[in-house]
Amino acid sequence: MSESVRSEATVLDETRGDCSRLAQEIIDTFPDLGAMVATAESCTGGLIAGAITDIAGSSAVFDRGFVTYSNQAKQDMLGVREKTLEAFGAVSAQVATEMVLGARRRSRADFAVSVTGVAGPGGGSATKPVGLVWMGLSGPGDLTSAVELRWDPSWSRDMIRAATVRAALEALIGRAALGSESQGTPASP
Repeated sequence: MSESVRSEATVLDETRGDCSRLAQEIIDTFPDLGAMVATAESCTGGLIAGAITDIAGSSAVFDRGFVTYSNQAKQDMLGVREKTLEAFGAVSAQVATEMVLGARRRSRADFAVSVTGVAGPGGGSATKPVGLVWMGLSGPGDLTSAVELRWDPSWSRDMIRAATVRAALEALIGRAALGSESQGTPASP
């Protein structure tokens, strides 16, 4: 095994360990907020929901997950508009935002996260390369945002997806902390 493969394997194991730790933090802290979580996932295929539900006690904080890999699933399950997909493509801030808002509307969740991206190894383009992920985040007070993540395009599919899961869990924790401080904040697209 080459040094670079061994290094990525080590980083991947560490990242997955981070995901378990972060999911445990969600399970430990969100009940105090009386908060439920929903996920809307494309490129991670349910791994964010899986990280949370791998932890005992997750039913106290996890409402549901939507795995919407195809554009049609994004429309059917989350209400993403066809015109948004046509205008911006599935990997965009606009689609990540519509996904996360759809997850909140179609669940009992107080907080939701969405991800849509190019996990590779193929499928990328000059404008949407492998490693590009858009993450949507929404919480109480209708404070909603989309964040661009750019992972190293040389990473494996597993590494890109694990890094995305970690980022989503971190974002949920951060948004919950913000939400507890800013109830009633107006929406920000």
